[in-house]
This record gives sequence, structure tokens and C-alpha cells, in this order.
Amino acid sequence: MDLVMKTVVENPSWMDFFQGAQSKKFIFEDEQCFVIDEENNKQAPIHFLVVPKKTIARLADASVDDEKLLGHMLIVAKQVALDMGIDRTGYHVMVDENHRENKLKALHVFGRALHHMV
Repeated sequence: MDLVMKTVVENPSWMDFFQGAQSKKFIFEDEQCFVIDEENNKQAPIHFLVVPKKTIARLADASVDDEKLLGHMLIVAKQVALDMGIDRTGYHVMVDENHRENKLKALHVFGRALHHMV
């Protein structure tokens, strides 16, 4: 699957995701998700988030209908990792859920050197 990557400098329609936080650096966006650089709470020198546009309550509650979106998010994470060159050293992908809101927030992608593991 070839992804057409496009850089999005600013996207006000998704600013409510950040609950009024400072503007984020958008790396990629398509119809299903967007990717931002984690600027405020980096856990590794390279740390970005893949955020679904559709709300998924929790990974444990994901349905067959969510399968295509979740797979797409992993492919986008892989493509951005390739573009950033971290495929050569390895990277981690973590699912971030907000248990209070019952919402899958994002996939976090970290370059190999997680700060808390060093």
C-alpha cells in the first residue's frame, strides 16, 4: 500500500483534540487519521502520535468495523517511521487509551531510546 504523505502545518479542525494546548506540528493527515510530533512530553528523541479521526471506545472493545482503521494507523506509523529513518534502529508502538473517557486516544511511536528505559 502506497501512502501519499502530505505535510500539514496547522489544522484548526483538530485543535480541540489538544484541549487548548499549544499548536502541534502536524506531520501527516489523511481521511482516517493524522500524525503529530509530540513536542511537550517527549519520551524519546523521536516521538510522534498517530491519532484516529473516528472515535474508538477502547482497543478491548474494537469491532471488526474498526479493523481497517487500526491496521491503517499501524501502516501510517510504519511509513512515518521509515520517512524519519528510525526503521534502521528500531522503534516502539504503544496504544494510548483514556480510561476515564473510554477513548482510544492515539498510537505513540518512539524511536528506540525511550527516556525511562535509558
